[in-house]
Amino acid sequence: MAQPRTARTHAGTWIVIAIVLAAALIGTLWVPFYNHPTPTLWGFPFFYWYQLLWVPIVAILSAIAYLLSRTAERGSSAASAQAPDKDPGEAS
Repeated sequence: MAQPRTARTHAGTWIVIAIVLAAALIGTLWVPFYNHPTPTLWGFPFFYWYQLLWVPIVAILSAIAYLLSRTAERGSSAASAQAPDKDPGEAS
């Protein structure tokens, strides 16, 4: 009897989601990346424009993670809907 493989087929998608969100966290929260005043951009120290640069980047990465999670959830719900419902007492 074939078993549905929904958990395994979408594990890669959830790993990609975790990597995308981890990149956003590491880029914004790891202080040694931006703990210096130079270079400046239009008179702003590196700290400020580096953090402001991450605002749209994190928004885009979050949207990508959200869309990937919806795709994974839709795929797993479709796979579970296609799986035949068998009665445990029923003989094969």
